[in-house]
Amino acid sequence: MTASPLVPVPIPDRVAALIGSCMPVHILQAEIDAECAAREVSLFRGPLCAEDRADREHALATLARANKVLAAYDPRLTVMPRRHR
Repeated sequence: MTASPLVPVPIPDRVAALIGSCMPVHILQAEIDAECAAREVSLFRGPLCAEDRADREHALATLARANKVLAAYDPRLTVMPRRHR
């Protein structure tokens, strides 16, 4: 049985550190910002009050800024907000 190319495989910490050491610091920071913003956006559900809408919009703006930096470096690095099931 062969593994599908879509199956996520965990990366050991040493390998992740080696990959990270080859990337510019501002790209690594943008990746962290994008992941955090995507996680925050996914937390908002249902009818939102004005404050929650503002927080969600702020998180979406942060995600967009980080994705702009990531896409300029490599379009495959962009992050999409996760959907709840």
